[in-house]
Order: sequence, then C-alpha cells, then structure tokens
Amino acid sequence: MNAQDMMTRKVRSVDLMTPIATIAALMVNHGISAVPVVDRNKRVLGIVSERDLLRRAETGTQRRRSWWSRLIDDPSDTARDYIKVHGRHARDVMSRPVISVTPTTSVAEIIDLMEKWDIKRVPVVRSGRLVGIVSRRDLMRAIAAEMPLRKVGVKDAVLRDRLQQQLRKEPWLGSCWVNFVVEDGIVDLFGVVPSKAEGEVVRVMAENIKGVFSVNNRLTVLSPRAT
Repeated sequence: MNAQDMMTRKVRSVDLMTPIATIAALMVNHGISAVPVVDRNKRVLGIVSERDLLRRAETGTQRRRSWWSRLIDDPSDTARDYIKVHGRHARDVMSRPVISVTPTTSVAEIIDLMEKWDIKRVPVVRSGRLVGIVSRRDLMRAIAAEMPLRKVGVKDAVLRDRLQQQLRKEPWLGSCWVNFVVEDGIVDLFGVVPSKAEGEVVRVMAENIKGVFSVNNRLTVLSPRAT
C-alpha cells in the first residue's frame, strides 16, 4: 500500500498571505489539524499546524523569557520567535522545510518519517505540486480497511496448515512445544511455552490467519521469566 492508496485528495490549503484567523477558522470548521501553504502553482512552501498556533500574543500564551535568556539568546532566534507569536499571516507562522512524500511512497516509509520528525501528516506531491495529504487518521482508516471484521469461511485443514507454516517461519519459537486443534474456524492451543510472552505470540499468529474466528489459549507457561 502506498500514499496514493490512502491519501486525502481534496486538501484544504492556503497561500502565504492568508490571515491567521482564517487559518484557525478553516481548521475548526473542517475538523483538520493542519493546512499546507502553497503558491499559485500548488507547490508546497510550508505547513501551518495547530502546534504553530499554540503560542500567540492574542491569547497570552507566548513563552515568557527570563532576562538572562534574553542576554544569551541569538538575536536571530529571538526575532523569529517574535514573528511566530505576533505575525498575522501564514508566511509568519508556517513550519518549513516541509517533509513530503510522493504518491508511490510506501506506508512503512511514511510511518518512519512521522516517527523520525514527530509529525502527524505529510503532504503528497507529484512533480513538485500538491496532490494530497496523508495524516495519521488516514493510516487508521487504511488499517480498518485491511482488517475487516467480517468472518471468512476457510476449511479447518487449510487453517491448520497455515498456522503450522507460520510457526515454522519463526525459528526462535523452537523452544515452544505447541499443539493445536482447529474446529469450525476456532483454534484451541495446547502445550508448553517458556514464557507468557511467547505464548501470546502464538495466539497472535493464530488470530492473524485469515479464516480463524477465535483462539482459545490453553498453553502452559513453563516459567514466569518474561511477561
């Protein structure tokens, strides 16, 4: 699954001169937490998120700097902070550079970027132009779509083979002695495992096999060394 498979295509965006009040109203009215800042050619110049609007002079939430910090701080940093707090337009408060992806960027890469840069969404660009945005909410929708709650009927013998194959793929589970019975899509696990954690691994493996309705974990823990 790639960015193009899950991205929101109708993206609310603003330009450099959009007033702060307009941006805040846009976020509230449309239930979004950030808006890209673009030029007339839809090239992404920055992004304004809720975080960028938290410290504002109008609400008295700007940081109070001590007198000694004002003496040692870089004047350029102080100037940028002032503009962020008192600026009236998108260009004054937007974050940049913007971390963006292409339509073919994989989900795994998107999640890596979000974790690395502590961000909640990434614009999707094609040939430098904004074509969509992927947020954490879009990722949750994709997970929900990929894990349907509808039960799929699969023969018990097939389920047994699939679970056996899955167990063999994880050689580190070799110290586990596991047996199981599958009847009408319900898996009963029996045997002995070195730790509760390893027993839970076997349960999760069984639950993730397409066609399994439920799992009864009857495994015995040999020792409590890991939970």
